[in-house]
Amino acid sequence: MADNNTTTAPAPTRRAGLQSPGRRRLFSALGFLVTLGVTFIGLLAITFFIGRIVPIDPVLAVVGDRAPVAVYERVREEMGLDRPLAAQFVSYVGDVVTGNFGTAVSTGKPVIEDLARVFPATLEMATLGILLGVLIGVPLGVIAASRRGSWLDQGIRVVGLLGYSVPAFWLGLVGLAVFYAKLKWVGGPGRVDIFYDGVVTPVTGLILVDSVIAGDWEIFRNAVWHLILPASCLGFFSLAYIARMTRSFMLDQLSQEYVTTARVKGVPERLVIWRHAFRPIRVPLITVIGLSYAGLLEGSVMIETIFSWPGIGNYLTVALLNADMAAVLGSTLVIGAVFIGINKISDVLYRVLDPRAR
Repeated sequence: MADNNTTTAPAPTRRAGLQSPGRRRLFSALGFLVTLGVTFIGLLAITFFIGRIVPIDPVLAVVGDRAPVAVYERVREEMGLDRPLAAQFVSYVGDVVTGNFGTAVSTGKPVIEDLARVFPATLEMATLGILLGVLIGVPLGVIAASRRGSWLDQGIRVVGLLGYSVPAFWLGLVGLAVFYAKLKWVGGPGRVDIFYDGVVTPVTGLILVDSVIAGDWEIFRNAVWHLILPASCLGFFSLAYIARMTRSFMLDQLSQEYVTTARVKGVPERLVIWRHAFRPIRVPLITVIGLSYAGLLEGSVMIETIFSWPGIGNYLTVALLNADMAAVLGSTLVIGAVFIGINKISDVLYRVLDPRAR
C-alpha cells in the first residue's frame, strides 16, 4: 500500500502544474493572439471582397475613361487585377502586413502616409467627444434612474431623445451659426486658424500634444478654440446614448434586493447609488463606452465635412467621390482595426473590474 501511494502521488502534482497561474496566463495570451489574428484575417477578407464587388473600376480611376484599351490592360496587369482572386487576396494580405495599402489617386501619395496624417485629427476630436459623453452622460443616467419619474428624469430623457433624433449636419450648422458666427465663442472650421497652419512641427499628429511639445501655448489655445464645437457635437451624440444606457442599467440594479437591504440598514442614499448600485454596471458600461468611442472614430464623416476637419472621415468621403478604392479600402481597414482593438481592450478591462471574468 505504501508503494502504491508513492507511485501515484506525482500525478496530482503534474495536473496542478498544468493548471498553474503562469500556464493559464500563457494559454490565455495565446488564445487572445489567435482570436485577434483570425479576426484580423476576417477583416482583410471582407475589405478585399468588398473592393472587388463594388461597381467601381480602380483601373479607370487611375487612367481615366478615355484611355486606350492597351493602356487600360497594361495598368490592370500592373495592379494585379488579371490574376485569380485567391492570388490577389494572398498578395493583398502580404501588402497590408508590410504596410503597403497602395497609392491614393486623390493625393498621389501612399495611402499609409495619408492615413497617418489624417487619423490623429479624428482621434483627437473623437477622444474629446467621448470624454464629454462619459463625464456628463454617466452622471445624468445615474441621476435620472435615482429620480425616476421626476421632472429631472423626464428632462434627461428628452435630452437623450434629441441626441438620437437630431441630424448631425443640422446640429453642426446651427452650432457654427450660433456659437461661431453670432456669439464668437468658439473657432470656426479647421483645426487652427489658417495663419497657424503648419507652424508646429507634427510629432504625434495630435495638434494639442504637438503644440505642448513645441511649447507654443498660443497655438494650443487656438487649437482648443477650434476643437470645442465639433467635439461637443460628437459628445452630444455619445452623451445621449451613454446616459440612456446608464439609466437602464441603474434601474435594473436599483430594483435588486441587495439595494433594498442596504436602504433598510440605513446606508446613506448616496452610498447606495454609487457604491452598491453603480459598481455592478461598470462592466456593461465598458461595452457601451467602447462602442460609442469606436462609433465616433468611424462615424464622424458629416461633422468633419461641416467643420472642414482634416480627419479620416473627410478623407474617406473624398476618396469615395473620386472612386479611389485604395484609399477607401485602407480607411475601411483602419476603422475595422480600431473596432477590433477597442473590443479587445474592453475584454481586458472586464477582467480588471470583474474577477469572475478572469
